[in-house]
Amino acid sequence: MKVNEVFYSIQGEGFLVGVPSVFIRLAGCPLRCRWCDTKYAWEESAGIIQSVPEVVGAVGQWQCDSVVITGGEPMIDSDVPQLVRVLKAENKHVTIETAGIAYVPDVRPDLMSISPKLSNSTPDDPKFAAIHNRSRLDLAVLGALIDNYEYQLKFVVDSPDDLSEIQQTISQLANVDPKKVMLMPQATTREQLLAKSPMVADMCKSTGFAFCQRLQVLLYNGRRAR
Repeated sequence: MKVNEVFYSIQGEGFLVGVPSVFIRLAGCPLRCRWCDTKYAWEESAGIIQSVPEVVGAVGQWQCDSVVITGGEPMIDSDVPQLVRVLKAENKHVTIETAGIAYVPDVRPDLMSISPKLSNSTPDDPKFAAIHNRSRLDLAVLGALIDNYEYQLKFVVDSPDDLSEIQQTISQLANVDPKKVMLMPQATTREQLLAKSPMVADMCKSTGFAFCQRLQVLLYNGRRAR
């Protein structure tokens, strides 16, 4: 597998926010989201090829029960099922963070953290925008992930106009538990996070969806979390 980095930090998003976790960041993602805060992991060349035992050995540097496999887009790496099996055999709680663009039936994490990409994520570059728009939202894949895994759905909110698209996406899926839906501000800096949080909080109050903090932005303000 192509590993960009393995590091120990605090989970910044989702229902496990604040939990100390070891992050395994894999390289490679076809989406190129406009506001992505891990652009350094887009290219597969941004990763070093490592075996599953090597990655698990790196995780073992820290006495930590929570492991997050992220990217990039980890669900496109064929070695992820084996990695999850080995980590769980070592009694780790495993979260996979994915855009929900690929379904792999033999992956068994404890939590599938799914962040479907809205139209607000479309890249500015026309070449990448075309690829992105073909791939960013696959309702069949999202439905399969939701049906087969313990999950959370995290939607990135850039403006009030995003709410109708979020609600439409959820209605098309039909099998979503509203208690597992979270809305999080689109922000790569602390200033942006603080500016947009009241807007997102109001959306959560009007819909009943949970507010998703971005603790890594609050703590590290655009720097790599360590």
